[in-house]
Amino acid sequence: MARQPIFDRNQKVVAYELLYRTEDAQEHALFSGTEATSEVLLNAFTSISDSGEQKRVPAFVNLTRDILVEQKLPEFSKKHIVLEILEDVEPDEEVVAAVRKLHSEGYRIAMDDFIYDPKFDELLDICQIVKVDVFELTPEQVAEQVKHLRKHKVTLLAEKIETHEQLEDCIELGFKLFQGHFLSKPKLVKGKKIRGSQVALMQLIQELQNPKATPEKLEELIIRDPALTYKLLRIVNSAGYALVRQVESVAQAIVLLGLEQVKKWATLISMSSSQDKPEELSRGLLVRGRMCEEIALEQKKDNYGSYFMAGMMSGLHALLDIEREEMLEQVPLGDDIKNAVTLGQGEIGQVLRNVVNYENGDWDLLPLDLDGTLYDKAYRASLDWTEEAMQAMYD
Repeated sequence: MARQPIFDRNQKVVAYELLYRTEDAQEHALFSGTEATSEVLLNAFTSISDSGEQKRVPAFVNLTRDILVEQKLPEFSKKHIVLEILEDVEPDEEVVAAVRKLHSEGYRIAMDDFIYDPKFDELLDICQIVKVDVFELTPEQVAEQVKHLRKHKVTLLAEKIETHEQLEDCIELGFKLFQGHFLSKPKLVKGKKIRGSQVALMQLIQELQNPKATPEKLEELIIRDPALTYKLLRIVNSAGYALVRQVESVAQAIVLLGLEQVKKWATLISMSSSQDKPEELSRGLLVRGRMCEEIALEQKKDNYGSYFMAGMMSGLHALLDIEREEMLEQVPLGDDIKNAVTLGQGEIGQVLRNVVNYENGDWDLLPLDLDGTLYDKAYRASLDWTEEAMQAMYD
C-alpha cells in the first residue's frame, strides 16, 4: 500500500487516496480485517503532522463492484473515510441501491475517473465528490464536464494534474480539490541560485558527508546561520529527547545527537525554510529518505546514511527552485549518491528507484522479486518517523 495526497486550493493536504495492489490475492486486503485492524491500518496511512499539529485526514478508498454490492466493509469511522466508486462500475439497480445504503449510513461517496453520461444522474444525486481526470481530457473537454456537473451539488476534484497550467485552469473552472504528481513538485525557476542561508545549510550537508568531520568543524558551519543554530538547539532540547539538563552549545548538541542525526535535521531544516512550498513536499522527501535508509539498514548496508541522503536529494531541488543538475553542482556529493540521484545507478540507485515507484503506487514498475514485506515495513516506519520529525520542528 501507498498513499497519494489530495490538496485544497491552498495546497494543504486534506486527504490521502490509498493505493493498493489489485491482484486477486490482494484485492480485498484493505477490508479483510476486523474493525480494529482496519482502523489501525487507516491510522498508519492518514496520520500526519501539519505545522506541528498532529491530525488525521480522511482516506479515499477504491471500491470494486463486488465489495460495493456485497457490502464487505467493516465499520469505519465515517468522518475518516471516503468511498470511491471506480470508473468501470456500471450504475445498475444493484449498485445504486448499495450506494444509497452506504450514503444513508453516513458515508461520503466519490466517483472516480468520471466522464459524464446521463445514466450516472441517479448516482450524482447521491455522491458528494466527483474526480475528473484532467490529463486524459483536453481543456475544452474538462470545461464540458464541469458544465454537466454544475447541475448537481458535488465537489469537483481534478486528478492527474501534471502541469502548472492545468492547475490554474482547474482553479478557474471551479475545482476545489486537486491531485497529481505536479503538486508534489512545484514549478522550477531555471538559473536561480541558492540563497545565502541555504548555502550555509548546503555547506553543512556537504561537510556531513566527510567521514573525518568533527563536532568543532560542524559547529563552525552551523553558527554561521542563526536560524539553523536556534532550530538545532530547540530540537535537541525538545521533549522528544527528555534530557536531564539543557544543551547550551552547538558542539554539545552534535555530540549528543551524533553525526547521522545532525545530517537528517540539517536537511529537514533546509527544506522547512521554503515557506512558500506545500508542507507535503517536505514530508514526502522525508518519507522517501527514511524509507531508503530503513531498507539499507535491513539489508545490513554499512553506508545507510548515503541511502537517506540520496532519497532526500532526489527532490530537494524542487524546494530550492532550481534544476537538479544545478543543485548537485552547487552541493557536491559523493559519486555513489550523485549517480543514484541522476542516473539511478548502483545499489543506492536501485533502492531509490524502487522506493519512488512504491510511494507512487506504480506497482507494475517494481521488480518481480521485490521483497514486498520489507518495503511495506519500511514505508510504514518512514511514515511514523516523518510524523514525529515534523512535529519536533515545532516543539
